[in-house]
Amino acid sequence: MPHIGAPELILVLVLALIIFGPGKLPELGKAVGKTIREFRRSSQEIINEVETSANIENTDQKQLVKAAKS
Repeated sequence: MPHIGAPELILVLVLALIIFGPGKLPELGKAVGKTIREFRRSSQEIINEVETSANIENTDQKQLVKAAKS
């Protein structure tokens, strides 16, 4: 996955300044930040749910194996 370096970042910021103007940039930055925060929170919740369900299944399997051995 390619990484964004300083020249690319500067180019993106200049293009955003030209397209949206200096008055809209703070609002745009706030909206992008909020969107990224929500995305990270949602993806972390999904990861936690998957891990929890995997742990439950793993525990259930261990109990079944134990019961089968006895």
